[in-house]
Amino acid sequence: MAKRKILVQLDSDRYPSAFDSIVAVDAGADHILRYADIRPDAVRALVFGAIFTRGGSDLASTAIFIGGSDVSAGQEIMTRVVDAFIGPLRVSVMLDPGGANTTASAAVLTAGEHVPLAESVAVVLGGTGPVGSRAARLLARQGAAVRIASRSAARAEATCRDVRAVTPRADVSGWQIDMPDPPEALLEGASIVIAAGAPGVTLLSEQALARAASAKVAVDLNAVPPLGIEGIEVTDSSVQRGDRVCYGAVGVGAVKMRLHKTALRQLFARNDQVLDVDQIYDMALQSR
Repeated sequence: MAKRKILVQLDSDRYPSAFDSIVAVDAGADHILRYADIRPDAVRALVFGAIFTRGGSDLASTAIFIGGSDVSAGQEIMTRVVDAFIGPLRVSVMLDPGGANTTASAAVLTAGEHVPLAESVAVVLGGTGPVGSRAARLLARQGAAVRIASRSAARAEATCRDVRAVTPRADVSGWQIDMPDPPEALLEGASIVIAAGAPGVTLLSEQALARAASAKVAVDLNAVPPLGIEGIEVTDSSVQRGDRVCYGAVGVGAVKMRLHKTALRQLFARNDQVLDVDQIYDMALQSR
């Protein structure tokens, strides 16, 4: 008899994410064990509880999901989880703090439906945040030249170093800009523009976007007014506006939700998977 699918949800926030729990139920998890305010020193005991209660093929029926709004905390929890595994005594684990990995994957996948990513030029506004930095990483890995735009030159350069650490030959550059009217040089020759800044902050004016003659696809991941890119509606999904195809947060959100559920289901296929942003993106490519 098949074991029930148990998802252990580790959340660094004070309260576990209801969103993540509901998606997990819809993805087929039978039971969700929700833990809040997780700190690194608590991870080992929780992992042991997950790997010592089942054995053999039954381990595939247990998985770990790491969420929370603090991406750095999520990364540390992921490291502690993997370090606690003992040889074959392990379960599959997925990292998606604040939806950063699935949202970034969905945004890049969506852009790639309209523009060949290899050798393209992509601008990521708000490129040092959780979603933006991961989108930049994925774009660079696919061969795009990525311009990472931020109000802080130091943060932009730090994100460039992070991208190069995983993709040594990445063509990435950091840009310190004023928003919502960045210098024309930032957008010159760019075929992809992705806005991934904080909610309610306009990163690009409608006039600035209009001057970006080479931009073939524009993606705004902000769902909270005022939107990140003026002139794009939150519900836009492959909407032609002028010379470019536009997506709003809800339009990309449909792809994100499918990917989130697909990744959760995949966790229960085997007990040896570690799903970070690169693995989630690759899964999206394979499932198209």
